[in-house]
Amino acid sequence: MDKTEDHPAGPLSGLRILEFAALGPAPFGCMMLADLGASVVTIERPKATTGDGAGREAWEPEKFDILKRNRKILPLDLKSEVDRQAVLALAQEADAVVEGFRPGVMERLGLGPQDLKTVNRRLVYGRMTGWGQDGPLASSAGHDLNFLGMSGALSLFGRDGALPAAIPPLVGDMGGGGAFLAFGLLAAIFDARRTGDGQVVDAAIVDGSAALYALIKGLAQAGRHGAAVGRNMLDGGRYFYRTYVCSDGKYIAVGAIEPQFRKALLETLGLSGSALFADTDPAREDERIAEMAMIFASRPRDAWSARFSSVDACVTPVLTMQEAEEHPANIARGLFLEADGIVQPAPAPRFGKAPVRAAVAPSVTSLQEILAEWRTSP
Repeated sequence: MDKTEDHPAGPLSGLRILEFAALGPAPFGCMMLADLGASVVTIERPKATTGDGAGREAWEPEKFDILKRNRKILPLDLKSEVDRQAVLALAQEADAVVEGFRPGVMERLGLGPQDLKTVNRRLVYGRMTGWGQDGPLASSAGHDLNFLGMSGALSLFGRDGALPAAIPPLVGDMGGGGAFLAFGLLAAIFDARRTGDGQVVDAAIVDGSAALYALIKGLAQAGRHGAAVGRNMLDGGRYFYRTYVCSDGKYIAVGAIEPQFRKALLETLGLSGSALFADTDPAREDERIAEMAMIFASRPRDAWSARFSSVDACVTPVLTMQEAEEHPANIARGLFLEADGIVQPAPAPRFGKAPVRAAVAPSVTSLQEILAEWRTSP
């Protein structure tokens, strides 16, 4: 596993982002920007000392908070007028700010878009919420599962006609939320540098989650994805595109959509002459799935993985997070790295010219240090 070295450069080197600490999607979006070289300063609420007072010097980053890597942390009390003035000083130098509170919270603190635009006309103001800045649900609470459910995305997950009890907050919070936030910020910063005028980026998880299933939406309207969940080609309804449990209880993933891959799959399993698989009658698909399931259940996952390792049939093991760290292909790729004793996914994507920044744990900074850095950066 790769050890990290801090790379000072990156494709976003010189970009200055002021982040108000939040949970999940906003930190993920800012992590993406910081990984690519942006200078991201995160304003955190000061933590209490062991006594009865608040001491900024006592703030220490959470050891396992990977989403806050490559950051400088500035503890400030947003309800303090002195610290509010510090935010305004930073906003004057920043390219963008990011907040993840409910609509209206930043305005009540005197730190909304119009407040900050008075000190920096070109400032981009990124707002990360579940329901958006307007609409009937804007002020309502919610989490990833709620946003996915309302967007229609959650209905696409499941197997054999049943929805999952829940899914990890990846598609909504991180994909539909944080990744779209980062994309929107960069687009708005590009526009601000062209026009001299910043704008608000309304990044709502419900919006991004719907955008992520554009392909499936098109297929559905073309009549190619309309069966119950788990019964369509891309969600497990075909023998050649689904997971199968092996004899050891582990899973193998089969993704042989194209004819040449299906041919290689059937040949490797000794089914190339099978009348069942030569038959294209959709009514017999459950039989084909059952036959495949019986075959894969006859051997352990790693035996199947080894058997298909030299066959171009789109058959791969389903790895746990720990197994993924140790797989030779991922090691060769440098898919994971270790920083400050914490194993984490490597920054992505990769660039041929400017290196992405290696993962570094967040460190506490001061207002003076950040202002000195930002006022001298290009």
